[in-house]
Amino acid sequence: MRITKVYTKTGDGGETSLVDGRRVSKDDPRVCAYGDVDELNSFLGLARTELSDPGLDGILRTIQNELFILGADLATPLPMEVPRIDAQHVQGLEEAIDSLMAELEPLREFILPGGTRAAALLHIARTIARRAERLVVTLAGQTEIGEPGLIYLNRLSDLLFVMARIANKRAGTREDSANFSARTSRSSQPNG
Repeated sequence: MRITKVYTKTGDGGETSLVDGRRVSKDDPRVCAYGDVDELNSFLGLARTELSDPGLDGILRTIQNELFILGADLATPLPMEVPRIDAQHVQGLEEAIDSLMAELEPLREFILPGGTRAAALLHIARTIARRAERLVVTLAGQTEIGEPGLIYLNRLSDLLFVMARIANKRAGTREDSANFSARTSRSSQPNG
């Protein structure tokens, strides 16, 4: 396929076409779901610009390609045939999680998102993955979708959390623990 023109003017009225040719509103749950997957993919591209770790970068590159598959999966009503996320894609995420977790100490408390810029970006990507997952749940409540896509997003957010922790660990940056105390120190209180 060659893309020779970026604009079509067919969406100017607030509708877009699905793969099967149906026209739907741009706020249709299906469009919102694959739109959030696209946002996540773009954000992972930004996160990759901050990573100096080739191993983590390679994982994210694979994920970006798989997110294109997920986008096509979500954009295409069943049973039309397109590449779809399957159990092997989910297994790949699980294997990456298990491999990276072997480097980390077990968590004893919640941590604050942050640390290095790369880790902070991976934490934001994790939250985008969670939002996409919520929208896919909404879509699944209205129409039949491929179940592996939903599972994939769930595992992906877990992997992004682990990758953020690994990025901090490999950079030698300490993670801050969340403080659930009702009191805060006077120095952290705003004046006035």
